[in-house]
Amino acid sequence: MTRALLVLAVLASMAAPVQAEHEVYYRYTVIGYVKDAAGAPLRDQPLEITRDKTGFSYLARTDESGVFLLITRLGDETVGESLTLRQGAASTKLIVRFDPANHTDERGTRVDLEGGRFVERAAWFRSTLTQFLSSTQR
Repeated sequence: MTRALLVLAVLASMAAPVQAEHEVYYRYTVIGYVKDAAGAPLRDQPLEITRDKTGFSYLARTDESGVFLLITRLGDETVGESLTLRQGAASTKLIVRFDPANHTDERGTRVDLEGGRFVERAAWFRSTLTQFLSSTQR
């Protein structure tokens, strides 16, 4: 019995630490707005983002302001991979970009769909996400 406990203790100490999948370094967020050609927000619009390497997809719908938020499960090894974002018949390719050494900042991009045309605004990602999160806490 003592020997069995010792073996279990040794095996447990050799196990690799488990990483939580909800940590920032397992997320890649795509946030944006869907608007018609006149700039009016389109509510309840379905969107899908697909990881091209695996075919796994994530779904979302726009809210009353035309905002959508897609949270994908992507780790450090996915830098440079392509994603396909679809809304109806329209689609665009996105390249996953972030610093894999940075495990504190949120990872993602902003993509707007304006009158059927996708516009990526990666520099606006952090401010848009911050604004979105603060508005949902009210």
